[in-house]
Amino acid sequence: MPADTTSFVGRRQDVAEVRRLLSESRLVTLTGVGGVGKTRLALRAAAETHRAFRDGVWFVELGGVTDSDLVVHTVLEQLGVHDDTVRQHRTVLVEHLRDRQALMVLDNCEHVIGATADLVSALLRGVPGLRVLITSRERLGVDGEHLWQVAPLPQDPAVKLFAERAVAVEPGFAVAGENLGTVGQICTLLGGIPLAIELAAVRLRVLTLDHLLSRLDDTFRVLGDGKRGGDPRHQTLQAAVDWSFHLCTRSEQILWARASVFAGTFDLEAAECVCSGDSVAAEEIMHSLSGLVDKSVVVAEQHPCGTRFRLLEPLRQYGLEKLRGAGREQVMRERHRDHFIEWAERREKEWFGPSQPQIFSRTRLEHANLRSALDFCFEQDNDRGVHLASTLWFYWAGCGMLGEGRYWLDRALTTAKTGADRAKALWVNGYVATLQGDLTSSAAMLEECRQYARSSGDGPALAYATHRLACTYLVGDDLDQADGLFQEAMVLYRSQGTVNSHTMLAGIELAISATFKHDFAAAERLCVEAKAVGEEHGELWAHAYAIYVLALCAWVSGDLARADQLGRECLRIKRTFHDLLGIVLAIEVLAWISASQGDAARAATLLGATSEIWQSVGYPMFGSRYFGTPHGECEEAAITALGEQEFRAVFRKGMDLELEDAISFAIGDELVEQPAPVVDATPLTRREQQVADLIAGGMSNKEIAARLVIARRTAEGHVERILQKLGFSSRAQIATWVTERRN
Repeated sequence: MPADTTSFVGRRQDVAEVRRLLSESRLVTLTGVGGVGKTRLALRAAAETHRAFRDGVWFVELGGVTDSDLVVHTVLEQLGVHDDTVRQHRTVLVEHLRDRQALMVLDNCEHVIGATADLVSALLRGVPGLRVLITSRERLGVDGEHLWQVAPLPQDPAVKLFAERAVAVEPGFAVAGENLGTVGQICTLLGGIPLAIELAAVRLRVLTLDHLLSRLDDTFRVLGDGKRGGDPRHQTLQAAVDWSFHLCTRSEQILWARASVFAGTFDLEAAECVCSGDSVAAEEIMHSLSGLVDKSVVVAEQHPCGTRFRLLEPLRQYGLEKLRGAGREQVMRERHRDHFIEWAERREKEWFGPSQPQIFSRTRLEHANLRSALDFCFEQDNDRGVHLASTLWFYWAGCGMLGEGRYWLDRALTTAKTGADRAKALWVNGYVATLQGDLTSSAAMLEECRQYARSSGDGPALAYATHRLACTYLVGDDLDQADGLFQEAMVLYRSQGTVNSHTMLAGIELAISATFKHDFAAAERLCVEAKAVGEEHGELWAHAYAIYVLALCAWVSGDLARADQLGRECLRIKRTFHDLLGIVLAIEVLAWISASQGDAARAATLLGATSEIWQSVGYPMFGSRYFGTPHGECEEAAITALGEQEFRAVFRKGMDLELEDAISFAIGDELVEQPAPVVDATPLTRREQQVADLIAGGMSNKEIAARLVIARRTAEGHVERILQKLGFSSRAQIATWVTERRN
């Protein structure tokens, strides 16, 4: 969850009530006008209840999601659930959470209320241990939903909030007897709305308290004339934001409105490119942005890549209203789109070089903006959408974003009728589909691309499509067909003078085929050549795959120390890009090496870890017998060394590792305590084992439900499944079984 950047004032009773509601209901929705403090209340209530949720509390910001279809993608991404298969993402999310006890906070849902309601309904049905806390300006309308209306702050907490925010900009300020009445009047004018109070307090940097009250009073009287009807609190916030807007300089007002087209955060370069023009010089942007930060309209955040900026959601919505009112929203969204198309084109060109890790990090930061640009493209200009979706191939295929990449590329192909843009979308999507294990769809798209390329003379499209079709045959175990197509692609690349990550991969993937044919000399030669190209250009992503194949060759030749060193090196690089395919392949080969070294426990742990990661990538070992044979041999060796029961226990230990922990263990950065040999491995899930332990402690079903923060009916269901799995007929037998295992 995001950390608090300012103090939390008042709301103690609200926090207690929200916590009480969460203990009684699995779905609680905090409603109220923008700026009233829904998000802060949700975060504080979640933080104070986190100990009740064994598997954690997760915060998901939906304010920047412009496409309802991407709500589930966003939740998966925030929870760190990576699934690049063709399975429905809602199903993936339910399966990931099914046996977990967690709280999920979904923030700013009103603009995607339908998609959020559908997702929450599915989660509550499929995940008994899940509770959901929503912030939204309107209710979800889901069965079992409990509402809590977030009210403005009462007078005393409002004054305290004003004082604390004022001290931040005017260190000598204090609320004392002589100014208490003035501060109270200001807070009354502002209706106790926290955002309005914070916007006003920051003005003490340039205004005295009396001047602040006078200006607020005058402005609210004028603005209030045309604001009849509706929610009075919304009118108050609107007036407060209007007042703050009118106190900005003209250039700050323009920037506030124009910056509202950004989704999530943005950097200074983007602000200068998108928000300048029409009498606003690019060099003015930094000064205006600093002014908005000083006025608490824009928040500055520090990232490893530099400072990024963010408009608070109510203020972003206000800026959008200003744009629409001026008839400028279309123009600004076009500028935003064009900037991020050009941004993606630059990153694609720079990908083949030493900046790859930085490109990955920056693209992750721009994810929300790229989504927004893609969505706008497909609303207004399909050709640009097709171009942008295809240009981002390095992000979809190289940085663990196969699932979302497939979504945008599928959407592109429904609109792109013919031509070079469709051809690129076909081979990029065919590439992504191959990595997902969807070989039938992949082959169809790549063959269509090849047919177009031959008829039109599009040489690059023919080379890329031929290369990617070869990959499809490789993972489909047709090595002869794959070899022929790899060689054809390499000839095409050379004839066109193309040298990049793709050309490196063509040689590396041909080397993988050579290893399957036991031609290890050829495999090593091809990888050494590719590795030399990578080193010359500073390329890391494809380079790591060459290291992976060299690790395979060293393992087969019996040079286990070198194989282990190469496998760990590959994994370190792939970790940088969060490339799940590269990560799981590296951990696989490290497991095989460990088995050959006689470390069966390490091999079993690594195999357990890969079994979980493969579920997120696609079919284990692509469903390929060539990839799968050494995997099976490794498993058999570990079982022989450990025995079936101990192997299963250690294997489960690996399955339970989170991705980062699995990587750390495989590399050797952190050691995971190996479980002691067990005589009788439990057939129970983690949740069922918890319930069994509580039964042994003498708890009733009602007490178990309260301890685990689950419904009593859910606890009863767990008890019934435990009895069935263990073949018992009474709780006493369960208690005895647990006690014997402890001894």
